[in-house]
Amino acid sequence: MAHQMTSRIYIYLLSVFFFYVAYAQEDLESLLDELAPLPPQEVMATFKSGKVINLHTNERVAAGNLEMRISHRFGRLNGGAYELWGLDQSTIRIGLDYGLSDHLAIGLGRNSYKKIYDGFVKYSIVSQKNNGFPLSMVGVSSIAINSLRFADEIRENHFRSRLTYVHQLVLARKFSDRLSLELVPSWVHYNLVTTATDQSDIPVLAAGGRIKVSKRVSINAEYSYRIQFNDDAANINDFYDSFSVGVDIETGGHVFQLQFTNSLPMVEMGFLTETNDQWSAGGIHFGFNITREFVLKH
Repeated sequence: MAHQMTSRIYIYLLSVFFFYVAYAQEDLESLLDELAPLPPQEVMATFKSGKVINLHTNERVAAGNLEMRISHRFGRLNGGAYELWGLDQSTIRIGLDYGLSDHLAIGLGRNSYKKIYDGFVKYSIVSQKNNGFPLSMVGVSSIAINSLRFADEIRENHFRSRLTYVHQLVLARKFSDRLSLELVPSWVHYNLVTTATDQSDIPVLAAGGRIKVSKRVSINAEYSYRIQFNDDAANINDFYDSFSVGVDIETGGHVFQLQFTNSLPMVEMGFLTETNDQWSAGGIHFGFNITREFVLKH
C-alpha cells in the first residue's frame, strides 16, 4: 500500500513538473517573439506555373532562367469521330520567357491564331509573406501584333492598326498548401476596330485558382468576364466569356497542363475578348501546355 502511494505521488510530481516546463517554454517563446519576432517570410509556389491555364499568375521565371512553353488547342470535341473529336485541327502558340531579375521577366511568343506575335513584361510589385503582406501583386503589360495580310491592301494601311494592348494586375493569395486563388482585373485596348459601334477598350475581370490533390498534381480553373459599355458593340455581342478547367502535372523539370476550354486563342487579347465558342453549345476544346525551364545563368 505504501508502495502504491509513493508511485502516485511520484507520478503527480512528474506531471506537475512537465506541465511547468511546458508552460515555461510557451511563456519563453512568447517573450522571444515579442523581443525578436520572426521576420516575414515570402510565400513560395502560389501556383505551379506562370499560367493558370491561359491567365497569367503571380509566378515569374527566376533570374537567369529561360522557360519554353508549347501550347496547343484542338478543335471542338463535338466534331465526332470524323474530326477525331477535334484532334484533326490545332491552334498553336510557342513562347519563351526569360527572367531578367527576381522581380522582372519578359516573354515573346508566336501564335497560329491570326499569325500573332506577342510580347509581355511582368513585374512583381509586392509578394505575399507569412507574418507580413497578405497577397502578391504583379503587373503585366502585353502587346499583340496581328501579322495577317490587310483585307484591303489597296487602301492606306498603318502598322499601328495591327496592335492590341493588354494591361493586367494579378492579385494572388496562397490560402494554404492546397488552395491558391487570384483576381486579375484587365484592360484590353484595340488600336483598330471593325465598326464604329465596337468598343476600342474592353475591361475584363478575370479570376483563377488551383487546388492541389497530391504533391505533383493540381486542378485548375479560370473565368474571364467582359464588361460592356455599348449594347451595339459587335466585338462584345459576337463573342463569349472564357472559361477553362484543367489539371497540372509536374514531372521534374517539366509541367504538363491538360485542359478543356471554350477559347482557341492563347494570347491575352484573344482569349479575354475573342472567345467564339460556348460550353453550353458544345464549343469545348481539349488542349495542353508543356513547360520546360532552362538555367542559363546561376
